[in-house]
Amino acid sequence: SLEVNLSTFRTLRMPSDNHKPWHLLQVSGERSFSIDHKNDCFLKDGKPFQYISGSIHYARIPRYYWKDRLVKMYMTGLNAIQVYVPWNFHEAVQGVHNFTGDQDLGHFLDLANQTGLLVILRPGPYICAEWEMGGLPAWLLQKPSIILRSADTVFFLILLFLFTTDGNTDKEMTCGTLEGLYATVDFGTDTNITQAFSRQRQFEPRGPLVNSEFYTGWLDHWGDPHAVVDAQKVSRVLEEMLIMGANVNMYMFEGGTNFGYWNGADHDTRFRSVVTSYDYDAPLSEAGDPTEKLLAIRDVIKQFRDIPSGPMPPATPKFAYGFVTLKKVRLSHGLLNTLSPLGPVKSQYPLTFEEMKQYYGYMLYRTTLPRDLSEPTPLISPLNGVHDRAYVCVNGLFQGLLERDTVLVINVTGQQGDTVDILVENMGRVNFGSKINDYKGLLSNLILGKDVLSDWTIYPLDIDGAIAGGWPHSDSRKSFPVPQKDPSVGPVLYMGTLQPNGLAWDTFLKLHEWTKGQIWINGMNLGRYWPARGPQQTLYIPGPLLSTTLPNNITVLELERAPAHLRVLFMDRPQLNVIAEKS
Repeated sequence: SLEVNLSTFRTLRMPSDNHKPWHLLQVSGERSFSIDHKNDCFLKDGKPFQYISGSIHYARIPRYYWKDRLVKMYMTGLNAIQVYVPWNFHEAVQGVHNFTGDQDLGHFLDLANQTGLLVILRPGPYICAEWEMGGLPAWLLQKPSIILRSADTVFFLILLFLFTTDGNTDKEMTCGTLEGLYATVDFGTDTNITQAFSRQRQFEPRGPLVNSEFYTGWLDHWGDPHAVVDAQKVSRVLEEMLIMGANVNMYMFEGGTNFGYWNGADHDTRFRSVVTSYDYDAPLSEAGDPTEKLLAIRDVIKQFRDIPSGPMPPATPKFAYGFVTLKKVRLSHGLLNTLSPLGPVKSQYPLTFEEMKQYYGYMLYRTTLPRDLSEPTPLISPLNGVHDRAYVCVNGLFQGLLERDTVLVINVTGQQGDTVDILVENMGRVNFGSKINDYKGLLSNLILGKDVLSDWTIYPLDIDGAIAGGWPHSDSRKSFPVPQKDPSVGPVLYMGTLQPNGLAWDTFLKLHEWTKGQIWINGMNLGRYWPARGPQQTLYIPGPLLSTTLPNNITVLELERAPAHLRVLFMDRPQLNVIAEKS
């Protein structure tokens, strides 16, 4: 495959906000990739070339499985892959870069090379991709005057690009295309192919036809039905494009998982967070399993090019490890010292996550009631300033939650001087559109009755760091109470262990009757769960994460209400398509 040679790249300005990311032309030595306008094709090393590609995101797949996924793509008949490089994945903290382990981009590209796949590299800095803030690091928001996705000098990369991906509308093509770069279109199965490529021809009268994002499925938001795109429609439209000689990249070919806090969000009429699974109804499932859609695609591709002989690699083995009963984590006076080792910041008025340099996850805002509230009194977010969910407790008793765009007032009671704790959750930053400057936390004052709450003590919470360090299981030598029969409400931490059985196979965790929260296994943040809203009901657990010989530590932060049974279930199959009653 073509090698990346950074010394040959040139500087280009960033596209406008309604433009999608650029693609990178890779060149090295005498190798070349160019456009033949006369013959309406790409030229690879001087010869006509048609690519049949699939999108895969290494950041959403454990390193252990990179080779498995790439081989399956190669065996389907693809000759290329398309991959994003999320800036924030490699520089979550300004000036601190990580290209090791699951973030080893060089290793991923080497594996693609070894597998026989070319790489269409989309390095950003903005990528969209339903990824947190579209791949832009949140620390950019510390610069108040910054204009994201602009020619701001903070964005400059030394890169050489060949073509752009542009939406299939006149507006997107007009605003998105850039002089000197080849314009392509993207569309799915519900589009008139002839019209779409005619639109590309308006901007590129000669050159290859390119659908740079042919949608094999779609993403899910919490509270929406699981997106499904018919396999036969995908294969039919793919065949029609290949008959026309078009170059096609299938988005996604495997989606993977938004582990940790990496999911993005959309904002049209309201804020909508993307679910943890990025299965995308893609030809390879979230767990990398070949689907009916993949086999249909392979049958189409074999009509146009020789595909590798031999069987398709099978699905990875799955195992139903069964039920595990959790127990409450015993709270101690030193808990905040454990979860917030940097200590709190005092401020008259609330500070945002970005001002606190707490970019992801959760932050605790603490103050006191200014007067007695014997009757339920409204706690109001008058400027819709809760980004994104705030869990409110008074003297440790859960009072309710405020939610961005949907729940702007709740009633609370208490006595003057009572402690008010507001745990604020960042549900993922907007990844596309005009609202991408998505600050988190309490962005404006909260009003309690006639009083503006003030004199805050703000704790940046490093829950991930504490759990990675062994907490709370390292404290298991201390006595814990017997699990309560009655359900607990409000933010509560739970722990348990999955005993080893000699297997480290993929599995899926179901939290039946749990409400909403975050879960870690052996220190890894699997992502958010929200079965009370759906559609996703299970979380994917890669087998290599589990130990075959040692107890596997489970930590759950339940934010609203845990079930009385306190059980979680390890299943051998996913459940991604159940819509629950809104909560």
